[in-house]
Amino acid sequence: MPHIIAKTADITTICVDAIVNAANERMLGGGGVDGAIHRTAGAELVEACRSFPEVRPGVRCPTGACQITAGFGLPAAYVIHTVGPVWRGGNQGEAELLRSCYRNSIELADQHNIKTIAFPAISCGVYGYPIQQAAVIAVDELRRSLNSAPRNIDVTLVAFEPQILAAINEALAN
Repeated sequence: MPHIIAKTADITTICVDAIVNAANERMLGGGGVDGAIHRTAGAELVEACRSFPEVRPGVRCPTGACQITAGFGLPAAYVIHTVGPVWRGGNQGEAELLRSCYRNSIELADQHNIKTIAFPAISCGVYGYPIQQAAVIAVDELRRSLNSAPRNIDVTLVAFEPQILAAINEALAN
């Protein structure tokens, strides 16, 4: 039976099959967790990301979608890149886009026989998603996706800050 745990950690140090990168649509690195993952993985990650064709100018991975690369200098064998929504007040489809990040990441993990995966708090940094709402969506969608996945996948939700860990733990308790 798959399970979900939460902990405070640096996602670039987690020993799992795959980590999820809260990427931007260009997939070429950025700030926050995206920048940390790119710095730790090394220049090969940027080259791997550049190999994905643009689906429209400047976009290799649209919001809610996922792409997968090797982990290169990371302890994880894979990086699943997903682009979370920018918070615009909650009436622009943000919740469904955030759900799709988690759902599509689990589907891609399953396709690659990934058994352990770590997620950051997608969209909770500079994209401004309210932490409590994002935590509920993450836990709810992961439970749904894991229940329908053909293989067991164990999930670690990684919080970089105590308030994010508290929100995730609250969502897990409900």
